[in-house]
Amino acid sequence: VQLQASGGGLVQAGGSLRLSCADSGRTFSSYVMGWFRQAPGKEREFVAVVSWGGSNTDYADFVKGRFTISRDNAKNTVYLQMNSLKPEDTAVYYCAAGGSYTSRTPDKYNYWGQGTQVTVSS
Repeated sequence: VQLQASGGGLVQAGGSLRLSCADSGRTFSSYVMGWFRQAPGKEREFVAVVSWGGSNTDYADFVKGRFTISRDNAKNTVYLQMNSLKPEDTAVYYCAAGGSYTSRTPDKYNYWGQGTQVTVSS
């Protein structure tokens, strides 16, 4: 598994971004995929998770109703659509593979992308 995240950038509050995370390996569909984020001086925190087939998703309370996680196993890619962005969403966003659908902590994931910076201005 080799994950490459992209799609971050600078956006005004209320705007949208779509993050992508592509896997160059051959086992993408066998992994639960998650998104985490880490703001300066803070611990890495869970954002969203999607099951192997994409039918089940779950979110941290602070993004429910604003963010949507999805995956396309044919393209070995997981997405995070982020709407109604707030300044407090500013962080480096990481995709991760592994764990189980109930995993919400970083130590439960085996593989990580390099992170993509999201900055939301007020």
